[in-house]
Amino acid sequence: MRNILMIIIVAALAFSCNSTSNNDSKMEVNKVIKQKADEFVSFKLTTDLTVLTEKEKQMLPILLDAAKLMEEIYWMEAYGNRDELFSDGLDKYTEKFLKINYGPWERLNNNEPFIDGFKTKPVGANFYPANITKEEFEKWNDNTKNSQYTLIRKGEGGILKSIPFHIAFETQVKKAADLLLKAAALAEDSGLQNYLEKRADALLTDEYYESDVAWMEMKNNTIDFIIGPIENYEDQLFGYKAAHESFILIKDKSWSEKLVKYAALLPGLQKALPCDQKYKNETPGVDSDMNVYDAIYYAGDCNAGSKTIAINLPNDERVRETKGSRKLQLKNSMQAKFDKILIPISELLIAKDQQKHVKFEAFFENTMFHEVAHGLGMGNTVNKSSTVREALKNTYTSMEEGKADILGLWCVYQLNEMGEMGEKDMMDNFVTFMAGIFRSVRFGAASAHGKANMMRFYYFQKTGAFTRDDVTGTYRVNFEKMKVAMLNLSADILKIQGDGDYETAKKLIEEKGFIRKALQKDLDRISNAGIPRDIFFEQGAEVLGL
Repeated sequence: MRNILMIIIVAALAFSCNSTSNNDSKMEVNKVIKQKADEFVSFKLTTDLTVLTEKEKQMLPILLDAAKLMEEIYWMEAYGNRDELFSDGLDKYTEKFLKINYGPWERLNNNEPFIDGFKTKPVGANFYPANITKEEFEKWNDNTKNSQYTLIRKGEGGILKSIPFHIAFETQVKKAADLLLKAAALAEDSGLQNYLEKRADALLTDEYYESDVAWMEMKNNTIDFIIGPIENYEDQLFGYKAAHESFILIKDKSWSEKLVKYAALLPGLQKALPCDQKYKNETPGVDSDMNVYDAIYYAGDCNAGSKTIAINLPNDERVRETKGSRKLQLKNSMQAKFDKILIPISELLIAKDQQKHVKFEAFFENTMFHEVAHGLGMGNTVNKSSTVREALKNTYTSMEEGKADILGLWCVYQLNEMGEMGEKDMMDNFVTFMAGIFRSVRFGAASAHGKANMMRFYYFQKTGAFTRDDVTGTYRVNFEKMKVAMLNLSADILKIQGDGDYETAKKLIEEKGFIRKALQKDLDRISNAGIPRDIFFEQGAEVLGL
């Protein structure tokens, strides 16, 4: 009956559109955008601020102001002048959707434009001239063009030029650096103070190594603050340019204490990787640590489209080799996605008798060890000719996310085999992992995470790691075949990265990095069931009661 009613309504609306004014037609477009905007369910970013000292509470408004400056810069990197998009007559749903996507292109729908008059999003976002070609860039002789921290522009006569971030965004970075020094003066933890001071200098120079090391060395801080150009996802032309973002985090010390033992196991995990020895010859830094946080503010790249729920930084291979990396689990954001998205998806698409295996603890572990896995494998190719990031170019982010996903699951399996996970049923992690694919694959082909999930989904399908019941439309995990698929796919990706095999990576993404019709039908069922696509944050000083 509901389907019949919907057909009648749609037919009536279509007839109305054909016989009414242009304004009514525009209202119809707004209804489409309203539906898209409503797929992002609201979630308030709050935490117990009583764990902070008075000086730490005084720091928060300063850090919020600095984070908002990263928001300004990211808008320029992702789109350009945001004021062009936000007019006085804009309805609230279009405004919300523009803010979610940081522009008129729908990030979780292959970057398709959702505002009239806009063409396809430039693959290099606003890091490069919109009309630049790969051939033109590669022929250009400039020793800073591949830098993560430069904008590429065309000057007089169409001559390319490279502009350092600290010059291109001079107004914002100077203000941000001043704010960081102001916050540093309030810091009671010497490690946090040192980091904020060095990060202020880094913003002004685009030299981030020393501040990354300082960030690795601070251990006892309750407030954590990430700021600057970090990830390369926005640059889909080459994957070179880092986009600006910021997180403000409050450490959950009781949860963090539970994870201390895992950091010491990282070198052992590297040695046990399921691949040939030459693809695991690097040693991860011994200072790696893991902590759990409540996020209270996201700005810029991390807030665009799908929301980050865990962090593994720094990205600098030099720091990782000597200091390792830090794995930050954002528990409140993670819990929101589990409750509001993953559980409803599992009730729709996972075999009824296996739904009991979808657990938050397994989701937390899978996510946490995804970040651990980013630090495993090779940062440089086996022949030492370049970093893996440079060798794989625009395929790097998808292959790296694919590695972290499957190798993260292997980490849980390996630690469980070693007796380090307590009383654990690995079926919980396998089934939760499978349900998680349906959550992440909705991020679409424009997302590195989405491509990684699609490649893994079709690999699992081909190897029989899961089966689909055509009668119930649900999926069932085969434990033994999932285990074999996990081991073999891990080995394949580690080899591609270690060899710096760009052509194989490119072929894999082209063949499997998209949503096929059969899978799309199940994703449509998720949407039709009203299950949110992702979360949208209510955040800031007012939400925190500051």
